[in-house]
Amino acid sequence: MTTDLAEHDIRTIGQLKINGPKAFEKMRVIGKLAAGALDMLTNKIVPGMTTDEIDRLVFEYALKHECLPAPLHYRGFRKSCCTSINHVVCHGIPSDRVLRDGDVVNVDVTLIKDGWHGDTNRMYFVGKVNRKAERLCEITYEAMMRGIAVARPGATLGDVGAAIQTFAEAERCSIVREFCGHGIGRVFHDVPNVLHYGQPGEGMALHEGMFFTVEPMVNFGKAAVKVLNDGWTAVTRDRSLSAQFEHTIGITADGPEIFTKSPAGFDHPPYA
Repeated sequence: MTTDLAEHDIRTIGQLKINGPKAFEKMRVIGKLAAGALDMLTNKIVPGMTTDEIDRLVFEYALKHECLPAPLHYRGFRKSCCTSINHVVCHGIPSDRVLRDGDVVNVDVTLIKDGWHGDTNRMYFVGKVNRKAERLCEITYEAMMRGIAVARPGATLGDVGAAIQTFAEAERCSIVREFCGHGIGRVFHDVPNVLHYGQPGEGMALHEGMFFTVEPMVNFGKAAVKVLNDGWTAVTRDRSLSAQFEHTIGITADGPEIFTKSPAGFDHPPYA
């Protein structure tokens, strides 16, 4: 174990980081701040605004709360958050694209404070959306929460993925397989990779002190996606609607602790 990890209350099992009580306290702080950024957007995302305006609001929120937006300049990404609309699966780049009545948009925020990362995303309804879009968001949120619910010491990552996959596919939806959740903490993207599909009992065993994200992407059509020429934006190949939710969690002796739960109770749309 390096001195740096010891200073931050972290030990290691191979490449896997096991976090102690002080690390949990840091993640509670940054998780609440990241969730607060999404809460802040709740009444601001309306028809006629651009996704660049969403990005500006996230950037200003980060500075106000003495945080850094992790996506900004990350591997060449030039914005403070990701905005993924309708058939965009993930990593949509904010731009002058105007939101229209009936759109659904995912906003993905990661903030850094004192070197710790809080990563979360949420779906938003733009004006009045149809029941199909509402239902997909409900299914995706429930799938994420079912995956989180089984994340406890002695379970496996396969248990998490299986819980998500079984529920989503029973609702005649498909799970995107090209992208996954990830370890997080002092590093933005760390081990382990957290697949949103799998077999119960397979994969890495979960240990008390692990931090990672659970962030399933669920499509109403087929699972296949492609990345556009910008190198970031992933879309459904059949242009079917896609949705995503994400929480950062820690594994405790009693089960999962969600660091990024909405302080305002805005867990999934429609929001009050």
